[in-house]
Amino acid sequence: MVFVWAIVGLAILLLAGDALVRGAVNLALRLGIPALIVSLTVVAFGTSAPELLISVGAVLDGVPGIALGNVVGSNTANILLVLGVPALISGISMKDCETRKSFVTMLGGTLLFIGLCFAGPLTWWHGLVLLAALALVLGDQLREGLASRNDARKEPVEDLVEDLEGADPALSGWKIAAFLVVGLVGLPLGAQILIGSATEIAKMFGLSDAVIGLTLVAIGTSLPELATTVIAAIRRQADVALGNVIGSNLFNLLAIMGITAIVGPIPIGREFLALDLWVMLGASLLLIPFVFRRWYMGRIWGVIFCAAYAVYLARLVMA
Repeated sequence: MVFVWAIVGLAILLLAGDALVRGAVNLALRLGIPALIVSLTVVAFGTSAPELLISVGAVLDGVPGIALGNVVGSNTANILLVLGVPALISGISMKDCETRKSFVTMLGGTLLFIGLCFAGPLTWWHGLVLLAALALVLGDQLREGLASRNDARKEPVEDLVEDLEGADPALSGWKIAAFLVVGLVGLPLGAQILIGSATEIAKMFGLSDAVIGLTLVAIGTSLPELATTVIAAIRRQADVALGNVIGSNLFNLLAIMGITAIVGPIPIGREFLALDLWVMLGASLLLIPFVFRRWYMGRIWGVIFCAAYAVYLARLVMA
């Protein structure tokens, strides 16, 4: 029964997160906030709300291993699983994909986070460092976004809104309110159910809360990225597929761990320092030839990525 509750909690989280994004995006546009600002802030925070609620809730509930495992495990899953599965299904062509700068930024964020972990446990000042790095990244993205829009002689507002996730100019006021209520109520409810179920599962099988965070919770919270990336790969939109993963990983490290570390201290277990952080970094480095040499990520690479992830999961569970 505890597994059923875990699935229920995860489903509530994903549905509530989507509802919050839709409601917040359309409310922001109704208030006259530019679409670019909305995409860099409301959408970014909204799509990461499930991970944020789980991490903060885990720290407050005294199981910080789930919080750390959720982020580190999600970042690893985002590369090996979220890119591996689409590669298996249809392959991902990187020929027209330009993500070098964002990839380098993600690597920088990963190295910063690993360095702070070795200076751990993560506390409020670590969190402030991560959030300061996030502010720099968002500021640079905003500057580039405004510059590119000016170069394009102002793209029509209708096109900008169409490209914005969750935007619907025809959405009525009561529907916007309903989406916001569902999101704001569902997110903490789903997080609480999932954290409680994950803790019980860990006790049943003698697993640590960190392992549950690295496996069950991490895979669950990576499902939205997996769905988005599969669709993008099928549509031959490699920039969307790879950009989705890079953006999610960077936001997980800087925003989610930054906020969570301010809420409460996060001990860094020896297993994280010895294995999990390096697996996360190693998975990120695997993308170098695809980003800089634009290798084709075909089915063979899909098999390699998925197999590597399966081996890692087996190592976690059997350790």
